[in-house]
Amino acid sequence: MKRLEDVLAGCRCQPGGLIPALQSAQAIFGYLPECALLRIAEVLDKSYSEVAGVVSFYSFFSTVPRGRHLIRVCLGTACYVRGGGQVLDALKKRLGIEVGQTTPDGRFSLEVARCFGACGLAPTLAIDDVVYKRVRPARIAEILDAFDAAGAKAGKEQPRA
Repeated sequence: MKRLEDVLAGCRCQPGGLIPALQSAQAIFGYLPECALLRIAEVLDKSYSEVAGVVSFYSFFSTVPRGRHLIRVCLGTACYVRGGGQVLDALKKRLGIEVGQTTPDGRFSLEVARCFGACGLAPTLAIDDVVYKRVRPARIAEILDAFDAAGAKAGKEQPRA
């Protein structure tokens, strides 16, 4: 909370400081716990419902802890038409979780995205900041295994599937 207080001191008088405060709080905690939202509302002189409304509007924000790695499956039109739904189903089966959930070991959280801007490479998914193109459901295990192997080697670029 001390780090949050330091951030809020800089946002207190700044017009439009709510979103930067929320981004900083999420970076500190990994998600936005209620105590942080209450403190942000208090310091920025906003109602709790206004702060919570902003959090619920933007998909970037999360009020539940996320896994160490975020998997997002694109379900924009091109990705959906080219099999994004099947890719999502394969991930849910492999990870044993639904969209919005985190694996029991805390490694992965699963979310849906609307567009990565790579429609010609559809369907796509991203693990953290690595985008995988032309993904097929049968390759989900291979992608996750390759991610695990690359993630264990600090400083190495992760393979693209």
